[in-house]
Amino acid sequence: MRPWRFVLWFGTVSLLADFVYEGARAVTGPLLASLGASSLVVGVVTGAGEAAALGLRLVSGPLADRSGRFWGLSIAGYALTIVSVPLLGVPGVLWAACVLVVAERVGKAVRSPAKDALLSHATAAIGRGRGFAVHEAMDQIGALLGPLLVAAVLAVNGDRYGPALGMLALPGVAALGLLVWLRARVPDPRAYEVGSAASTDRAVLVPGGRLPRLFWTYALFTAATTAGFATFGVLSYHLVQRGLVPVVWVPVLYAAAMGVDAVAALLTGWGYDRFGARVLMVLPVLSASAVCLAFTNTLALVVAASLLWGAAMGVQESTLRATVADLVPSGRRATAYGLFAGVLGAASLVGGALTGALYGYSIPLLITVVAAIQAGAILLLLPVIRRRSTLST
Repeated sequence: MRPWRFVLWFGTVSLLADFVYEGARAVTGPLLASLGASSLVVGVVTGAGEAAALGLRLVSGPLADRSGRFWGLSIAGYALTIVSVPLLGVPGVLWAACVLVVAERVGKAVRSPAKDALLSHATAAIGRGRGFAVHEAMDQIGALLGPLLVAAVLAVNGDRYGPALGMLALPGVAALGLLVWLRARVPDPRAYEVGSAASTDRAVLVPGGRLPRLFWTYALFTAATTAGFATFGVLSYHLVQRGLVPVVWVPVLYAAAMGVDAVAALLTGWGYDRFGARVLMVLPVLSASAVCLAFTNTLALVVAASLLWGAAMGVQESTLRATVADLVPSGRRATAYGLFAGVLGAASLVGGALTGALYGYSIPLLITVVAAIQAGAILLLLPVIRRRSTLST
């Protein structure tokens, strides 16, 4: 199978999986609020979910490199997510729903380093920025369709979450079947990188097998910009609690944000292959702008903020991952993805709790703190740009 076909088929798996878990994430805030959660609880739970999705990769990344079971970990992680989401509509108590929200994210933690390592080999032959961007864009087709299906079922069933989330089991089963088929067709994607232009690593491990210092500088930049990034759970909580939109419209807005996500991924992926890491300067700007507009009582501004949030997510989920592949040699790449995500996991927990707590205390203070954090993130990115200005060229 040619590298582009592998990326497209793997993108289809992600499309179906995103259909499942993004459909659920679109209504996480209102679902938890309907069970009695406060803004702080929503912020902590969604932040903890992202922390689990990222922090547990500290284990799953090195495990993938040591065991070589990239496909097995990918399949197990997708399976956990696909089982957790339909069950999320069953419990009528807050604690059980919170556990399932986090469990869904644990599934992402199990699969992501292995999945990204598999993709990195194929994208070496076609351009890492473009390859990861196309994969992310296909992700977002599912991320757009899933929330729309949830919105439609909620509208028909009078805002009952059980049937809406139960419907998401169908694309989940399809994703697992396709993933098993793809494993049989391409058992070892590392062959794609052999002989490609990207197979000659420009970043090497320092003595003792440690990861390059530039990798850690880059991880700190991404941690800073993530700590100043509100979760959609908090944004949707604001929409519903302030009465700006009915619950049924929240997943529609989330779907629109995912559409913007796909476009932003493609644009910045192309820009990364052409101009290098300097294109990442856009991420702190998008993140700060989203928070500045989000927590108002003007619907148009909140909608604009949600779309900016989607654009920032597109950069996070595509171009940031492509950069890691260029910073670290293939033999330690899953480990690097795990460590990178672990740093981001801590930042996500801080960001979710910070925005949730400050939202309930002072929105002007929330905006000020986020703007300061994003300004610091830009300063951390400058050394990466200076030293790796031709990183992806």
